This record gives sequence, structure tokens and C-alpha cells, in this order.
Amino acid sequence: MKFKRSEEDLGGLNLKQLLDLQPSAGTSVYAEGQGLKWLPDGSGILFLSGMSGSSNIWLAEPETGQIEQLTTDLGRQPFLSASLIDCSPDGRWLSFTGDNGSCDDRESSSHVELWLQETNSRKRRQITSFGANISSYSWAPDSQSIVLSTNRFGHYDIFVVELSTGHFKQLTNQNLYEVYPVFTPDGRNIVYVRLDESWKDHEFILKTVSGDEGHTVAKDTDFFDYLYGRRMGYPLISPDGLRLLFRSHRSGWVNYWQVPINGGEPELVFPENSDQSDATFSPNGDLAFVSNSNGTTRITILYCDNTNRVLVKPKMGVVGKPCWSPDSRQLAYLSESPISPSDLWLVDVITGKSRRLTSSFQSKAIKKYLVEPKKISYQSKDKLEISAYLYSPPKREKGERFPGMILVHGGPTAQFWDTYQADVQYFIRKGYVVLMPNIRGSTGYGKDFEDMNNHDWGHGDLQDVIAGVEYLKGLEYVDSSKMAIHGTSYGGCMSMSAVCFAPDVFQAAIPHAGYGDWLDFEDEQELRHRQLLKYKLGDIKEHRDVYFHCSPIYKVANVKTPVFLVHGEGRYPRSDASLKFARALEREYKIYEYKIYPNECYYVITVPNLQEMYPDIVDFMNRYLK
Repeated sequence: MKFKRSEEDLGGLNLKQLLDLQPSAGTSVYAEGQGLKWLPDGSGILFLSGMSGSSNIWLAEPETGQIEQLTTDLGRQPFLSASLIDCSPDGRWLSFTGDNGSCDDRESSSHVELWLQETNSRKRRQITSFGANISSYSWAPDSQSIVLSTNRFGHYDIFVVELSTGHFKQLTNQNLYEVYPVFTPDGRNIVYVRLDESWKDHEFILKTVSGDEGHTVAKDTDFFDYLYGRRMGYPLISPDGLRLLFRSHRSGWVNYWQVPINGGEPELVFPENSDQSDATFSPNGDLAFVSNSNGTTRITILYCDNTNRVLVKPKMGVVGKPCWSPDSRQLAYLSESPISPSDLWLVDVITGKSRRLTSSFQSKAIKKYLVEPKKISYQSKDKLEISAYLYSPPKREKGERFPGMILVHGGPTAQFWDTYQADVQYFIRKGYVVLMPNIRGSTGYGKDFEDMNNHDWGHGDLQDVIAGVEYLKGLEYVDSSKMAIHGTSYGGCMSMSAVCFAPDVFQAAIPHAGYGDWLDFEDEQELRHRQLLKYKLGDIKEHRDVYFHCSPIYKVANVKTPVFLVHGEGRYPRSDASLKFARALEREYKIYEYKIYPNECYYVITVPNLQEMYPDIVDFMNRYLK
């Protein structure tokens, strides 16, 4: 389908400028594999950036802020991007993983190999040839070997690779996933994470480098790990090798707990009603970590004497990926806000003064045109407090009223943060008031809140969405008769649920890459999705009634709202999910449109296609709301 394009008038910015406003460091503060690394001599900080058009490794000089691109051709085959960057302890090698550049819907189908690049000569060599995915790796203290996790033999196992020869030794061989290995400081042992069959329970195993039988240091239960270990992350071992730290939900929040390396009863490290992440030890044993409160994050230091200090605390924004300088005097970190993409910053641990090393803005004039949201809250039908971000058009005439849009995040075990949203900046400039709620099921508000939509997708959480609509209707500059809903992944699913389960609420719906029939997941090919549904909705063989109850496709006859279904072309059966919903709408003579964007996975993520999709969405909404 094609839409007639109208002239762009975005109040000083156009869509291309909004999309081109890319982070100078990483892709976002909370993107996986976007960490920072100091060179061992303290002369530079390694970071990933897409400033050159593809994901490459860059070096920032901490004193002057000068930056230098260290890899120059990762956009060519066999790479589209690099991730998981690190540096050998002796400073001789940069290490990174690179994929095979395939566009694939499945989480672990790409061939991700490990590469080294010499810091002086910049000569590069490929270290592994598994023809599989490498999910995590760590350097040995002597810089002679690397321990990694790969699914080379059908499930994730731990391997040690000798760098001088390229020979590898397999240390584990179970049907359970074993991931995120790290060396102990003396280099004699390895600690890794073993997930149970449901990915809810974790064991932290210590094993010798030779692969001798190890022992369980600690266990953790009821911490569902959608990405097979990525949420738990690496075990953290203290510099003296005596303690192991890990994340746990056992306090009701994701806090760090510690246990003696030889085993014992876990203790809470720093209790707070916030989710904690990104913990890292300084060489002298001080601990820095990130805490999240309602989408805003801060960096705290817990000193060896058990005193603590909040070192970086933005009023609105997210800071993350803290990395200690070798002399323990500075922390490098990433910082982002709704009006500023991710940049590399440096903070002096003694004075607390921060300074920015990179700039995402080629022109500072652009920043003044970006709109900062208001953080608001409202009560859902059952009196549950829902936090949300409210974006309003930057120019409003007295008495002018705008259509409202509810934007729902994916997951559903995820959340909206204080981050830059190019799509929202575009929608508000097109005359829409956008509300982004963290509905029940979101992370960041405690485990009880996160589990509140279990066995109830598209119902209780939909009531939170509907309460958001009522909040918008209470704003004097919102037209209460014109409401849209949009979202990606679970946001797309919620958009489908909204038109089927609450047919009188919205006047336009745009599901992006959503699913309408959870019963399809009995045969869905990707394991992580089956695991998610088993945890959130129950075993499909035992709870088919729940899957049916939560599937909007069986209530398509109720639909009154025009629906515009969008997704990437994809390569696997789940790409047919939107098409199945479209056909169900067609059978009931409902108003709908359907568009596939080429050269994508299931999600539309490339800039050229986003430049087409966002105007498509606005044109569709304008047709029914303006």
C-alpha cells in the first residue's frame, strides 16, 4: 500500500534529522553489549559507536576528550556490527564479537565469532570458528586465554580458548544453558551461570580451568531470565577473590547479593527499593552500581568501609555502564536523556564533578527543538498507581485540541526509561499528545508489580492503558473523542487486544510486529518466546484456557476501530502473525490496512524504512482522527 505524502513541518526539525540523531557512544545506555573499557595504562577508554555508519570500536582520551576510531571496516562483510568489546589485561589486544551480517528473526541464529585486534599494529585475526553464537566471554588475568559461552553443540556450554594456538577445550556439556563465565582473580578457576530448564532458577558454579568437577557457590530462584542469562549477567567477583555478587529478586526488588566464594548464606549488599544493575569493582575494592527509580537512574559507590555516596544523579535521564579507571580515581559512564542521545562521560570520584567526552549533537541548535516529557502518574481501575511519560506538541494555540496516542512498550517485562525517543518527537510534531505508561508487568517497580499481569495478558494491563486514555481526556488540550494506540512487539499485541477487548476506546490502532493468537506458540520455533509464555501464562498444555482468554484474535468480531498492521518482512513463520490477524479482520469485514517493509527482520528498525513507516502511521491516524 502507498500513502500520499504531505509536506514535513516539524518545527525546526524533520524526520530524518530526528532519526539521524544517533548516540555517540553505544546505541543506548541500556543496550546489551554496549559496555565501556579502560586501557590498562589509563590512557584511553574503549567504547562502541555508530558514528561511522556501522558499529565500530572507538577510543576516547580521558584528559583531552579527543576520540579516535580504532576499527574502520566492520560495516563490510562478514560484519554488520561489533559488540561485546573488551581489552586484554596486558593491554595488547582489543577483543570483540562480530556477527555474520544476516537479517534473522531468531535470537541466536547468527554466526557470532570472537576477534582480536592488536592495539599497536591494529592487525586483526579471528580467534574462533564455531559457526555458532557466542553469548558472553571474559579474559584470563594472564591474557593468554579467553573463556566463553557458545551454542556450538546445540545448547550453551563453557569453553576455554588458548590464544596462542586457537585450540579450545569444552568445560561443560549439559542440556542446561551454561553462560556468562568469568575467571577468578588468580586465574585458576572459572565461575559461570547455569540456568534450569525453565530459565527461572540460577546456579553459580565454580570450576577449575582444567575442567575438573566444580561446586555450586550459590543458587537463586524465581528470577525469570528471558534472554537465557542476559538479565542476570556476569557473576561479579571481588578483587581479593573472596566474594561473589549476583542479582536477585529475593528482596522484592532486583538488588545485589553477596556470598563467600566457597559457599555460604547470601547477604544483601545494599538494600533499596530500586532495581540495581551494572555493578563493578574498582581495583581497590570499592563497588559502583546503577539504581533505577521510575525510569531515572543514578550511580552509587559503596566504599570498602561500608559508607556510600550517590556519585551521579540526573534530574531526568539515565546513566549506566560505569567503568573504573585503573587508578580508581575516575568512573567512565554513559548518559542519556529524552532530549539527548547517549554520550560518554567521566566523573571524578573525589570531587564528584562530571564532564562529557563525546557529543551526539553535530549542531547544538538541534537540541533546543527537542521536547522533554513530563513524568506523571494516574490510578488504574483497581487503584493501582501507574507511572507514565507525557509528551505534548511543542506549539499549542489557546483553545487548540489534539488527538491522543497511547504508546505501549514491548516485553511485556520491560519499561520506558528517560531515554531519547525519535518516534515520539516526530508524533508530537505532527500534532499528537503521546502518553507512554509503564503498565503492570513492567520492570522497575518491584517484583509484585512485574508479575501482576501473569495469566492475564491483554486484560488487567489493558485496564492500565484505558486509564491512561482517561487521563489524556482530562487534559484541556486533548480531543477526548480521538484516541490512537500504537506499540511494538508486546505493544503491538496490546494494540490488538485493545481493539478486540475494548472496542469503544480507540479510534485508530497501529500494531507493529504484534501477535494476536498465543495458541500459535505451541509450535513457535524460538525457545525464548516459548519460555516467556510458559512463565507468564503457564504451560500451554495445562492452561489452554488462559492462552485462549488472552488471545485477541478470537474476539475480532468485536472490532470497531480502523487497524493498520505493520511489520518487517522477516524470514520465519512468526512473520505471518500480523497477516493472520489481518485475515481475521478481513473475514469480519473490518476496516484495516496491512504493510510489510522489505529488508527487515520482523521488526522495522532501519532508518530508510522508519523514514517511510512513521509518516505512514501519521497519515493513517490523520485519516481517522483529524
